[in-house]
Amino acid sequence: MLLLLKKNELNNALKILQSQGVIAYPTESVFGLGCDPDCEAAIQKILLLKQRPAHKGLILIAASIEQLEKYADFSLLTDAQLTEIKKTWPGPTTWIIPSQKNLSKLISGDFESVAVRVTAHPIVRQICTAFDKPIISTSANLSGLEAALNSQQVNNMFKKDPLLNLVIDAPVSGLSTHTAIYDASTGKRLR
Repeated sequence: MLLLLKKNELNNALKILQSQGVIAYPTESVFGLGCDPDCEAAIQKILLLKQRPAHKGLILIAASIEQLEKYADFSLLTDAQLTEIKKTWPGPTTWIIPSQKNLSKLISGDFESVAVRVTAHPIVRQICTAFDKPIISTSANLSGLEAALNSQQVNNMFKKDPLLNLVIDAPVSGLSTHTAIYDASTGKRLR
């Protein structure tokens, strides 16, 4: 059974993303916190909510590789590197790609690269498709604590914090470990 948001739920999520808001949503393995990657005010809210330092950077999650091209410079990769990446997408694999020159340091952190993923989770794909761009994806937790695995854990962790505007009540895909992260330049697994 394909799990998707109802039209009114999707419209509510989009309205929040379009108005500098933050949502919590299920991914392949844990709940994520997300916002519009082009809105620095919203990204700052996520960093405050998580108590996460900006120098670490954040992941972008998308419905297609095309949505990521504004943020990641795929032209700097070889055909072989692109082929390896595309073999894993859509899916639970994040790749570190050279970033576009104008990418916000709130996303890339102290790096000249950006972490990106084309997700297989139907709700996240639905949101990114309707939003017509990727969203920020960082685990729904306070920095240093275990990530939330369901909407109840998100609500308990953030206790109605006004920085979090919506918690989507739907299951994660059931991956039992964090998603894998690879460096696209070296092929080396980082997590």
